[in-house]
Amino acid sequence: MGIWVFFTIMAVVMQSVRSAAQKNLSNNLSSLSVTYTRYIYGLPIGLMYVISLFIVFDIQADQISLAISQLKFWVFVLIASVAQILATAFVVRLFSYRNFSVAIAFSKTEAIMAGLFAAIFFQDYLSELGWIAVGLGVIGIALLSKINIRQLSSIPKKALFYGIGSGVLFAFTSLSLREASLILNLPLLLSASVTLVFMLILQSAICYIAIKKTQSEQLIKIKSHRKTAWFIGITSALGSIGWFSAMSLQHVAIVKTLGQLEMVFMLLLSVFYFKEKVSRQELCGIGLISLSVVFVFI
Repeated sequence: MGIWVFFTIMAVVMQSVRSAAQKNLSNNLSSLSVTYTRYIYGLPIGLMYVISLFIVFDIQADQISLAISQLKFWVFVLIASVAQILATAFVVRLFSYRNFSVAIAFSKTEAIMAGLFAAIFFQDYLSELGWIAVGLGVIGIALLSKINIRQLSSIPKKALFYGIGSGVLFAFTSLSLREASLILNLPLLLSASVTLVFMLILQSAICYIAIKKTQSEQLIKIKSHRKTAWFIGITSALGSIGWFSAMSLQHVAIVKTLGQLEMVFMLLLSVFYFKEKVSRQELCGIGLISLSVVFVFI
């Protein structure tokens, strides 16, 4: 079992906690402002992490300067940054819809989209077992979300757009940051952290400029919610460290398939903590996601 598994599970836990806090904050701030908080308040954590890795790997500043001087690195960082900003804003918008869980399930198609896009754009192919794992995971997510044909017809088109759109954008984010990380030709954990820090800086700047120009009053509101913003930033940064590291070490689609355990964890929490009942459909979903994880490790 590789270290990428540890990083993926860490990312899943942090993402689950962050999502709950983001949903709460979205009641008080705009989608863009909530997105901004995860970047600007996560940046200090990212900087501390990358500095600690500089020390561990004994890397000199000139080595980093040489590595990041490549144009391709900045192109992929820019693509990943913009795609993640849009994807995060899409997910925050989904919080306002009644069929939230179903719409979110569409965003979880990221795994299968990442597999397709990796093959088409980067010639990075999954094995047959890898595709089976991804497919089982996607079906499992659909079952857990209790998707049926009648329910699909009642979902607003905008909710479907935001759900599927976020899945596509998250897939491009993951693939682009993986390419940016691999271009640096540094120890993989270090290259992942360097990519993360530059993305956070760029994303913070983009969001700040957009908010300042279109909704400047939100900057004052963000300050009044600093405690929640710091919590979101810290958990987001830790989650990103997990995702970035795992995806630098393993195929994006495989990492995201294992990451779908998040849905299982949330359901189990509702059963054992909130004493809610589990339907047969949900049990089938848990079974398929668990089976997909087995295929990941074969």
